[in-house]
Amino acid sequence: LAKYPEIKTLMGPDPHLKWIVSGMVVTQLLACYLVKDLSWKWIFFWAYAFGGCINHSLTLAIHDISHNVAFGNKQARWNRWFAVFANLPIGIPYSASFKKYHIDHHRYLGGDSLDVDIPTDFEGWFFCTPLRKLLWLFLQPLFYSLRPLYVNPKAITRMEILNALVQFSLDLIIYYLWGLKPVIYLIAGTILCLGFHPISGHFIAEHYMFLKGYETYSYYGPLNWLTFNVGYHMEHHDFPSIPGCRLPMVKKIAAEYYDNLPHHQSWIRVLWDFVFDDTLGPYSRVKRLCKLAKES
Repeated sequence: LAKYPEIKTLMGPDPHLKWIVSGMVVTQLLACYLVKDLSWKWIFFWAYAFGGCINHSLTLAIHDISHNVAFGNKQARWNRWFAVFANLPIGIPYSASFKKYHIDHHRYLGGDSLDVDIPTDFEGWFFCTPLRKLLWLFLQPLFYSLRPLYVNPKAITRMEILNALVQFSLDLIIYYLWGLKPVIYLIAGTILCLGFHPISGHFIAEHYMFLKGYETYSYYGPLNWLTFNVGYHMEHHDFPSIPGCRLPMVKKIAAEYYDNLPHHQSWIRVLWDFVFDDTLGPYSRVKRLCKLAKES
């Protein structure tokens, strides 16, 4: 920032985010109507090939919204409720809990018992062969959901309760209007596309040590178009208040700080290497002892 103060002008809300997210939510609600009479094999096909991609993208929109880039820092409540709205097609309440733990991921990156993004010792010990690592990738949604309860349990917040009430209310409305298949379409898409799916390569690409000495990596491939530029991960951790749409500008302005760092060009290649490279696995993360910061 001292060298490139113009980066400060990139901070602040993204005026387009709310409209993009709203369009995605409406698209999924329309899809619920369209799939209500399909056979089960087509329900799961479209959940994986289409709906799940939108749902995964919505989880990354929620990631951005958790940094208050939808309405700005002065409208924190608007951001929280908009995240609940973005959560609707995901089928499972997620946004409020994500916000609660994601703060720790930035504040205590790799912190033992603080950053719940770090796999547990059991995961590292058991999922150590290609077949087991493949299974671990399929089960990622389960581990991401349950790991916080074991690693760093926190009291349930009022916002989490409201998130769940709103989410399950919509699920019941969809079930009442169009039956079970659209509800399964939404939830199955979320589970499948947060598991073994090309977009899910970002989970591994971001912080697994493909090279010793480097614990965070960016990805500059085409899937950034579908994921709110979550691939620009070095840039995001440096400037979490800059919305994803402007992170490429950070790299362009301060190119000397990013161009020579190791990075990924393919999330599919990331998944392949993770499964078949014996030096990679759930243990391939930096874990450090962090002092708990006092809440302001």
